[in-house]
Amino acid sequence: MRKIKKNDDVIVIAGKDKGNRGSVLNVSDDLVLVSGINKVKKHQKPNPMKGTSGGIVEIEKPVHISNIAIYNASTKKADRVGVKLLEDGRKVRVFKSSGEVIA
Repeated sequence: MRKIKKNDDVIVIAGKDKGNRGSVLNVSDDLVLVSGINKVKKHQKPNPMKGTSGGIVEIEKPVHISNIAIYNASTKKADRVGVKLLEDGRKVRVFKSSGEVIA
């Protein structure tokens, strides 16, 4: 079971965007794409076949999964994630600090 999933609210704990929050857009093996985080400028050539104009565009790049943590809204801080087995056999993600289930 993945500890960070799509649409989770996360906070950056290391790097140039430390302290910023965002929502997870995509999760690959060990990289996470977060909205509004790790924005870089890219010099892009125009492509008339696709109808794109050239210039400098700002895009979001993925961040390593070790540099983000899930955001706990009740404590308003970063928190660690654990996995708990319920009575009916389902596995759910829980906050390590409080033990409450992550929605």
